[in-house]
Amino acid sequence: MFDTSVIVGISATIVSFAVGYAVARRSPLDDSRSASAEKQDTKNEGTDKIFADMGGEYKMVLVVRNDLKMGKGKIAAQCGHAAVGAYESGVRNTPAAIRKWQNGGQAKIALKVETEEAMMEIYRTAKANKLNCCLIRDAGRTQIEPNTKTVLAVGPAPNVAVDSVTGHLKLL
Repeated sequence: MFDTSVIVGISATIVSFAVGYAVARRSPLDDSRSASAEKQDTKNEGTDKIFADMGGEYKMVLVVRNDLKMGKGKIAAQCGHAAVGAYESGVRNTPAAIRKWQNGGQAKIALKVETEEAMMEIYRTAKANKLNCCLIRDAGRTQIEPNTKTVLAVGPAPNVAVDSVTGHLKLL
C-alpha cells in the first residue's frame, strides 16, 4: 500500500520533531526558569532591562585589528571565535537580547580599527555601557604572536546601543 521510502520519511520527520522538541525544552534560552535560577541571575537582569525598552533591531559587531595584517582565513577564524564567545556569554548574561537577535536574523557586522589601543578603548566603553563583549587573544600557533588581541565582539544588543560605541568605525 505505501512505498517503504514514504514510511521511512514520515518516521524520520516524527523522530526529528520529537528530538527537536526535547532539545528546545532544555535550551539555556528557555523562559521557564526556577526561582533559584532567577535569584542567581539578578546581576544580569539589569542589562536585559536596560535593553528591554530599546526595541528595534539587534546586531553583533566584530571589531578587527587591521594593523596586524592578518590573512583572510585568519580574520575569519578570529571573528568566528569572537562571535561564538559573545553568543555564549550573552546566553548567560543577556538571554533576552540573544533571543531578539536570533529572531531578527543574527546580524553580524565586521568593522576595523588600526591599533590595539583603539580596540581597547571601544572595549572599555562597551563594558561601561553594559554591552556584552568578547575579546579574543590569539594562541600564537600561526600568523600572530601569542596573546595578541585580534578581534572584539560587541553585542548582540540593540543597534542603537552598539552604534553608540562602534558607529564611528569603517567596514572591514
